[in-house]
Amino acid sequence: HPPAVTLRVSPCRAMRAVGILSWLLLLLMLLLPVAQVTGARPCIPKDFGHGSVVCVCNATYCDTLDPLVLPAPGSYVKYESSKAGKRLERSEGKFHWALPTGLLLTLDISTLYQHVKGFGGSLSDAAAMNILKLSQPAQDNLLRSYFSESGIEYNLVRVPMACSDFSVRPYSYDDVPNDYELKHFRLADEDVKMKIPLLRRALAMSKRPLLLFGSPWTAPAWMKSNGDVRGKGTLKGKAGDKYHKTWANYFIKFLDEYAKHNVTFWAVTAQNEPLAGLLTPPQGPTIAFTAAQQRDFISQDLGPALARSPHGTRLLMLDDQRIHLPHWAKVVLGNATAARYVAGLAVHWYLDAIVPPGCLETTHKLFPDHFLLYTEACTGFFMFRFAVSLGCWERGDHYSYSILTVMNHFVSGWTDWNLVLDLEGGPNWVKNFVDSPVIVDGDKDVFYKQPMFYHLGHFSKFIPEGSRRVGLRSSRRCLLCQLEHVAVLRPDGALVLVVLNRFGRDVPFGIQDPAVGFIETVAPAHSIQTYLWRQQ
Repeated sequence: HPPAVTLRVSPCRAMRAVGILSWLLLLLMLLLPVAQVTGARPCIPKDFGHGSVVCVCNATYCDTLDPLVLPAPGSYVKYESSKAGKRLERSEGKFHWALPTGLLLTLDISTLYQHVKGFGGSLSDAAAMNILKLSQPAQDNLLRSYFSESGIEYNLVRVPMACSDFSVRPYSYDDVPNDYELKHFRLADEDVKMKIPLLRRALAMSKRPLLLFGSPWTAPAWMKSNGDVRGKGTLKGKAGDKYHKTWANYFIKFLDEYAKHNVTFWAVTAQNEPLAGLLTPPQGPTIAFTAAQQRDFISQDLGPALARSPHGTRLLMLDDQRIHLPHWAKVVLGNATAARYVAGLAVHWYLDAIVPPGCLETTHKLFPDHFLLYTEACTGFFMFRFAVSLGCWERGDHYSYSILTVMNHFVSGWTDWNLVLDLEGGPNWVKNFVDSPVIVDGDKDVFYKQPMFYHLGHFSKFIPEGSRRVGLRSSRRCLLCQLEHVAVLRPDGALVLVVLNRFGRDVPFGIQDPAVGFIETVAPAHSIQTYLWRQQ
């Protein structure tokens, strides 16, 4: 045996060693991925010169939120984002019984309106490709930002069925001519290698059930009048024939194949933008339908096929601009057979500026048993100068204003377009570039969370599925003090009030819940706030 050795260390050297070890541990913590560290993390801002900031995320760091905890009775929590740089910044306060002066918003929970389906975005091919450009830890941070309790908790996900314009190629799931039995139907690599794995990761991260819905852009070329996946064409033949039966069964095959990967769909839409893709380039993939043609396809083909299938998947009609309401609703839902198969109406936002929102309320009153859901929206499309505008606050404003407006006209939820795009606003094989709440710079393994992301979070994080809009009265309306707002009652009994100030000046106001008291507060210039409290 070797002789024993006694090591003597002075107290000073021991203290220095402990100090060095502490610094090493601190450095290690800072380098660990966000999943290893608990607690909310602040935004790392970056200004690209477009009016506000983005929050920078990578493999080792991303801003996060704490899981939502309801405040004690008599208290409230407020989350605030602003053009000045706040991003879902949390604060607390208490109700009191002194009546505030000035503008007062009063809740009436005895007046209940539509149920909420939720909020979310689309996992297009482009979105999936951009997520997968990042390293695995950065991918996890991005998915957590959207779907986990440390993020904004999306619960709606739209999935294109085969290609959209936001793909890198035109394709369908069955390009073998005259395959009426769909024996050659196959999901694409974009599904099997990209979208399905990402959906399964999102499902695993989410504490809330995710409602997935599929939307087709195009049928196989051999089913279309123009003989091409690309461009505008109609389905050959007419409702009830072999083309329409095969196209309806194509939906079922899609659901079957995804189910084999343990991914199930809450709903499908009958066709993305059936009015010949008015806002997409001529070569963009689409199938054109009139309202009467969609009615007949639903009543004779698609509706019965879904009803016979084991999937329990709901059907949404229209999936196009609200300028077509209430006409399309009258034509399709005015038919009792078609109406029986349809659960709701899907709406896009692109022509909202020229069509007052009253058409939504009119449609709801005509067909109150069929919900309204916004299924696509984006900024930076062809009428704007820049597809991607990193840090543009006004684009986030545009999102929130739309959500508040349509929710106050009986819309039950709101779905963004691409979850993620690149710095160009793509990829997109028809060069139809647009903006997105999250932009990826794959070369730097970085992604940027834009103001749009946080505007959406002011709704998605706090208003879960099953909430109901409640009465909300403003004490006065004036041009300089006007705020946009909506109030909802959550399934757990808590109340949520979202307030948007689109103007360049602070607006003092009060909130009244007759059961709890008053809040005296201020909506800062160019800000959005979410207030949350419970009555008992």
